[in-house]
Amino acid sequence: MSQSSSEPDEELMRALYREHAGPLLAYVLRLVAGDRQRAEDVVQETLIRAWKNAGQLNRATGSVRPWLVTVARRIVIDGHRSRQARPQEVDPSPLEVIPAEDEIDKALWLMTLSDALDDLTPAHREVLVETYFKGRTVSEAAQTLGIPSGTVRSRVFYALRSMKLALEERGVTA
Repeated sequence: MSQSSSEPDEELMRALYREHAGPLLAYVLRLVAGDRQRAEDVVQETLIRAWKNAGQLNRATGSVRPWLVTVARRIVIDGHRSRQARPQEVDPSPLEVIPAEDEIDKALWLMTLSDALDDLTPAHREVLVETYFKGRTVSEAAQTLGIPSGTVRSRVFYALRSMKLALEERGVTA
């Protein structure tokens, strides 16, 4: 009865696992600050590398544990370096509660604002357009409209008060 070439490798892997997996896991757990899942992944990767290098391990004299410990330590170090090299992942869930500004909200706001402006008298509407929407100073608005600065200030005051009431009637607060 002849053995296939994979059977000695399988037997080597079973022997490596039986003899070294427990102590290797205990060692790696200390390296990864008790993260059992990560430690198990490192041990698994170490044993896979041992399986891939079975030819070298068969020729090695003495215990293979120093080789396994060195490989496991290097895997942990490489993992640590790769986590430092890439940006830390963040949980996107806080962003989901922040409402995104969309065009519909903006359009609805402009419609509501326009509708509220229509409720104002023409004199109040034109001082608000000049001062708030066109960004003119009181003096510039007075010159453009051909009225005294004091009249512009007074109309702006009463226009804003009327505008606030018109917006509140439409459900806009604050």
